[in-house]
Amino acid sequence: MAKTASFTKRALITKANSTMVYATAIAAFLVVFSAVASKALVSQAMYQNRVISAKKKALSTLKSDLSAVNSLKDSYKSFVNTPRNVLGGNPAGTGDQDGDNAKIVLDALPSKYDFPALATSLEKLINSQGLQIQSIGGTDDELAQASNQESATPQPIPVPFQIRVTGSYDATKNLLTVFERSIRPIQIQKVEVSGDKGGSVTTTIDAQTFYQPEKSLKIRTEVVK
Repeated sequence: MAKTASFTKRALITKANSTMVYATAIAAFLVVFSAVASKALVSQAMYQNRVISAKKKALSTLKSDLSAVNSLKDSYKSFVNTPRNVLGGNPAGTGDQDGDNAKIVLDALPSKYDFPALATSLEKLINSQGLQIQSIGGTDDELAQASNQESATPQPIPVPFQIRVTGSYDATKNLLTVFERSIRPIQIQKVEVSGDKGGSVTTTIDAQTFYQPEKSLKIRTEVVK
């Protein structure tokens, strides 16, 4: 009988120890799980706060941009819809000094490289002074300039050219004045004149004009980490 009681007591102790081990294991698991879950929740909460902050900043920027767009529209309308353009010409006319201000600005600094169009413009200016064109030279660098058609920070790019004309001294002098007053900026780098001042002279002019690539406006996405 004593042996049976001792065995029963030992079995109860073993059972109690097993129960305690199980309880301790479960408690440890719950503690570890709670710690990991809490860390994940805190990390997720911090991430969501960063996302919300970035969204608020983007919204503020968008509102500011929309306001700037409306202001830009009003300024553009005022700039274009004037009775006379910046050259004193008729905005609706077709003469050399006519056209609205937006067209004049685009003519002054084109956004595309176009050497043939430049040569045509130079020919028109030279002919207007009664000079005879001997040559209009330069390098048609369209293939090399293809990569400069758009930029986030566009800068004026020079387009060198050379002309050789023949005519009177006064006509040649007037041509230089016309270049100086041209809508499109022209920098004269070198002038060579041969002949008699009282008669016909041959003039070679090395100069350059410019074009400026379009400004790219791209909407980008940002990953919040």
